Amino acid sequence: MSAARLQHGSSVCESNLFEEYAVSRSVDYYFAPQSPWTYLGHQRFCDIARAHGAVVRVLPIDLGGKVFPISGGLPLGKRAPQRQAYRLVELQRYSEFLHAPLNLKPRYFPVNGDDAARLIIAVNLHDGTEAALKITGAILAAVWAQERHIDDEKVLAELLSEQGLSAARLEQSHSQAAHERYDANTQQAIDAGVFGAPSYVIDGEIFWGQDRLDFVERKLARA
Repeated sequence: MSAARLQHGSSVCESNLFEEYAVSRSVDYYFAPQSPWTYLGHQRFCDIARAHGAVVRVLPIDLGGKVFPISGGLPLGKRAPQRQAYRLVELQRYSEFLHAPLNLKPRYFPVNGDDAARLIIAVNLHDGTEAALKITGAILAAVWAQERHIDDEKVLAELLSEQGLSAARLEQSHSQAAHERYDANTQQAIDAGVFGAPSYVIDGEIFWGQDRLDFVERKLARA
């Protein structure tokens, strides 16, 4: 297994400390499984939540299909050239700063994240938060560090196997329950005022972007 997979795939949130703390605060974790910013912040967010004993609600959402159209967001290809160029600068900066391997222009991006999102939901429903966070980290790394196609069921099956999760989760990701939860997550995000990914919501307060994790940590520290 590559160093990239070890750092930002199989090692993500493997501790069961999420279940062991007597917690006093929860975080609604809204994200799209193909988001580079979610990838860059995922491990740090897991570490912060674990350190403060926070309950994490894992909430993948349909960002491009349903949230952007009502919140002013634009798909990457429709953004102004200046914004697209600066996005690459910032991705490079954060990749280097966080020591997170990242391909600025991965082979399989843009990519539809709906099936991957519903797989995360199926894992969450059947295996719990820790496993859902782990497969989320693996999916994010697959896009941004490993040049893998997360809209391919064979790749999703491989990721389940690599994380020690049941292959049955793939079929369960196509269930009505998974589809309904995905829609519900997305509507919950809209109702909460979420407009980008990742967004961390604590007591109704939105923290948008992995560069707001310092503020997430301060908020949790005051719990």
